[in-house]
Amino acid sequence: MKPTKDDHAVVDLLDVLLRDGAIIQADVVITVADIPLVGLSLRAAIAGMTTMTDYGYFEEWDELQRKLAEAPDDHPLLPGKG
Repeated sequence: MKPTKDDHAVVDLLDVLLRDGAIIQADVVITVADIPLVGLSLRAAIAGMTTMTDYGYFEEWDELQRKLAEAPDDHPLLPGKG
């Protein structure tokens, strides 16, 4: 099988990530001279906002952003307010 050049690979990857999402999980240990100093447990969810809210992530944040977009002058956390 001969490799082919696919100019749309990045677009297809972004489409899948935004539509379906992905979870990336990694455990990292930082060492110096074979002495473990720091341990990290990382987890990232990557998806479009529609997918995130469908799975229950960022629902409150999304709702707040939509309200701010409709009436930004009404929010007390904006500069010059509350």
